Amino acid sequence: MLDIRFVRENPEIVKENIKKKFQDAKLPLVDEILDLDKRLRAAKTEADSLRANRNALSKQIGMLMGQAKKDPSKKDEAEAVKAQVAAQAVRLAELEKQEPELEKALTEKLMVIPNIIDPSVPIGPDDSHNVELARFGEPVVPDFEVPYHTDIMERFNGIDLDAARRVAGNGFYYLKGDIARLHSAVLAYARDFMIDKGFVYHIPPFMIRSAVVNGVMSFAEMDAMMYKIEGEDLYLIGTSEHSMIGSFIDQIIDESQLPITYTSYSPCFRKEKGAHGIEERGVYRIHQFEKQEMIVVCKPEESMDWYEKMWRYSVELFRSLDIPVRQLECCSGDLADLKVKSCDIEAWSPRQQKYFEVCSCSNLGDAQARRLRIRVRGADGKLYLAHTLNNTVVAPPRMLIAFLENHLQADGSVTIPAALQPYMGGKTVLVPTK
Repeated sequence: MLDIRFVRENPEIVKENIKKKFQDAKLPLVDEILDLDKRLRAAKTEADSLRANRNALSKQIGMLMGQAKKDPSKKDEAEAVKAQVAAQAVRLAELEKQEPELEKALTEKLMVIPNIIDPSVPIGPDDSHNVELARFGEPVVPDFEVPYHTDIMERFNGIDLDAARRVAGNGFYYLKGDIARLHSAVLAYARDFMIDKGFVYHIPPFMIRSAVVNGVMSFAEMDAMMYKIEGEDLYLIGTSEHSMIGSFIDQIIDESQLPITYTSYSPCFRKEKGAHGIEERGVYRIHQFEKQEMIVVCKPEESMDWYEKMWRYSVELFRSLDIPVRQLECCSGDLADLKVKSCDIEAWSPRQQKYFEVCSCSNLGDAQARRLRIRVRGADGKLYLAHTLNNTVVAPPRMLIAFLENHLQADGSVTIPAALQPYMGGKTVLVPTK
């Protein structure tokens, strides 16, 4: 959400940013916001004037009533002033009713306006205009056929999608045996990897209130992602970032505590509304998965440095597991409304002979902090809004796809890289049972 003062002083910049996001339907909102802001400020000014006048007139009434003991005509003057106060009280009541209504309407419209994107963001309408910036590791196409990832898992008796459909429907899965162990090993390795980077490990609540949902994401994202708990003001989280950033709601952080660096584990629940292929076999796009996340709360001037560090941590982790990756810069039309800048880390798929998304790193500027009222008290005692960032460490369903395809051998076995072996009981290779 943008600062109303920024919109008021820079309406053309806000409109140009909306155009860069290819959201021209929102352009009229800027003028509507300016009109609401003007009416709200006028109402507050008039109300303040009436309150000040009421106080002055009340003193005048008291003075006249005191003088009425000697001069009865003063009582008539006092009654006239009382009538004036009563008339103004009616107008003041009208204004005091208008103010919260105008504030609500203004906030609702401000929350729909996209954040100002960083000048470095490439301009384009959708993800087909995202830009590859760098590759890390040499992508390999083996001289044998790489099966579909669920077929690889089934060779290890490691997945049961049919049972999951009977229990929960499409978009769910049972992992078993070595595949389930590999899933847990990747999460444990990612946890320790981030702890070694100085991040504090958390296991957060897996449900959050609507006030937090509204603070961490746009309405469009919420509608497409979140599961609502019927009869309660609770939503299942789509990522632990929601809980972790939400923990700072209405807090004032001492500047000396920054940067705050957390890594968190959680299951994640997503409707995947409008997603393609949810009916197909596989664990690429599913309703439930587990993820290790990293979040940073920092000073505004440090957020771009942290953005660089965070996506590089993802690259380092995947390369430590011998998985080739690339960095893909998200274009303006592919950025969610709260994001200033974002990139995806994509892993190499030998089967498809292309890259696919496994991590998403985002700098949200002060958007979440403004919505959640996360403030920092500087050394000079003044308050300012923090900047927030998040990035996927690993999300094992997709990580498992990349891992299995890149470590599959011609005989059907899967090698375990040295970094992961301690988390797999010392195993160096997985041998298929089928």
